[in-house]
Amino acid sequence: MPINIEIKARCDEPARIRNILRSVQARFVGTDYQVDTYFVVPGGRLKLREGNVEKSLIFYRRADLSGPKQSDVWLYEPEDTLKLRELLEAALGRLVQVKKTREIYFVKNVKIHLDQVDGLGSFVEIEAQDFNGQYTQEDLRDQCQRFLDLFQIPEQNLISRSYSDMLLDEDYKKHNSRS
Repeated sequence: MPINIEIKARCDEPARIRNILRSVQARFVGTDYQVDTYFVVPGGRLKLREGNVEKSLIFYRRADLSGPKQSDVWLYEPEDTLKLRELLEAALGRLVQVKKTREIYFVKNVKIHLDQVDGLGSFVEIEAQDFNGQYTQEDLRDQCQRFLDLFQIPEQNLISRSYSDMLLDEDYKKHNSRS
């Protein structure tokens, strides 16, 4: 199984991060409008990503920690996401949908996202990935930390949870607030 170490943080200055990425000659893959539909599952998270650049059924498990954390990820790239979404919604039920505009960059094996998430704001994600046993977990954690330092992301901006959890919290607050 591939190793994936990742960090997510609020991003107050996406233009500054973009400039840093240019300065380190990051490879820009593209900007993708993505809809991630999360399904009700007993453990971990199952989501179907529908976008122009990325289309995947993704199951993952990770601890809710604010710093570098390992994710165990399984990916499947379906041909017809619409039919698959309908099937999974009927079989499992929809938990929440996350809609975002994502800029995708790579520096070697490190994938960086600049996300604008509907209802939540701007974020940066750093994912150090190893698909063939070239890197240790320690190497991947160090790579994440180097980008965290390069981007000068303050510790209070680190996010421990998924966008789906954050949206579910926002929805809960809206429907249960006392005005």
